[in-house]
Amino acid sequence: MAYFLPEHKPEELMALAWLLEDGSQNFYEAISNKLEAREGVSLFKGLMADEEKHKESIFQLYREASGLKADPGFPGSVVAGEPGEAYMEGGIRVNEALEWVKERGLKDILEFSIAREVDSEDLYIKMERKVEDEKAKNSFRVLAEQEKNHLEILSSVFEKHLGREQ
Repeated sequence: MAYFLPEHKPEELMALAWLLEDGSQNFYEAISNKLEAREGVSLFKGLMADEEKHKESIFQLYREASGLKADPGFPGSVVAGEPGEAYMEGGIRVNEALEWVKERGLKDILEFSIAREVDSEDLYIKMERKVEDEKAKNSFRVLAEQEKNHLEILSSVFEKHLGREQ
């Protein structure tokens, strides 16, 4: 919650959430490229596509919360990110996460991804509790459910992968 200060409005929280989803999408894309033809590629390509859907959901929720019909500059029109820095779920710099997974196998990548999804679900639950507006609360509740779904998918693949190692 370090990036999400008490004075942030729901619209700002949504913009920050969008940035984290975008960073996670970039991470999953890089992972799917790293794995090439190995197992897990379709999993990470699916997660990458889901992150795009999450961003679309967040933008729609932002428009509803803000009352704006369009905002072509979103999320930069709402919050300023650090130039050249992308953060993913869990508040981790994408470039640092990619450096860490460079020499890792699928098991480590899955563990890392599971931890990020737990962080993200927890963040959205905290955001839901923080805001007072009922539409915003519902928005963050929906996002938390989406992250929970990712967690279940990753956990299922992780368990299957562990079963093959024994």
